[in-house]
Amino acid sequence: MLLFTFTATAQTETEEEDDQLSLDSGTLENQFEYLTKRSNNWRDARGQSYEVVRNEWIAKIKSHTLDSLKALKKELLDTQNKVASQSQEVSQLKSTLSNTKNNLEETNLEKDSMSLFGLQISKTGYNTLLWSIIAGLLAFLFFFIYKYKNSNAITKEAKLRLEETEEEFEEHRRNALEREQKVRRQLQDELNKNRNS
Repeated sequence: MLLFTFTATAQTETEEEDDQLSLDSGTLENQFEYLTKRSNNWRDARGQSYEVVRNEWIAKIKSHTLDSLKALKKELLDTQNKVASQSQEVSQLKSTLSNTKNNLEETNLEKDSMSLFGLQISKTGYNTLLWSIIAGLLAFLFFFIYKYKNSNAITKEAKLRLEETEEEFEEHRRNALEREQKVRRQLQDELNKNRNS
């Protein structure tokens, strides 16, 4: 009984599969399966086994196979065209990316450098040059301030000595004038004495 149930179930599944097979629908594999299952067996005198298939079935399979090949060729051609288009688009994008990278590098170079007297100098070099000039000017300023103070001190000292010298000269001139006046008085007194005597 159990064996009969398995056999009946297997035959039912096989019949359902056979009912699903057709030459007019399904995949090529299913159509070939239909063809081999519905064809008749024939043996020749030597015992060689053959399948007998109707000509219209072979024509249908041939037509379906050619249609499938055409569809595959069309799909392959469409895929090739799509791949070529995408390849061209990728090469354009690579070119655009390369140009963008070059522009970015130029922009970064310009951003990180400055133009001084027509020459491109990095910001670090520019800052170094600028601070060197400022340090040099400050050194000159301090040098000139030192020289000015030194000269000013020398000038004040010279003025002070000049004033002292002028005072000494004035004192000497007064003394000399007083001596001269004294000598003239004495001379006059002597002259007066000599006249009187």
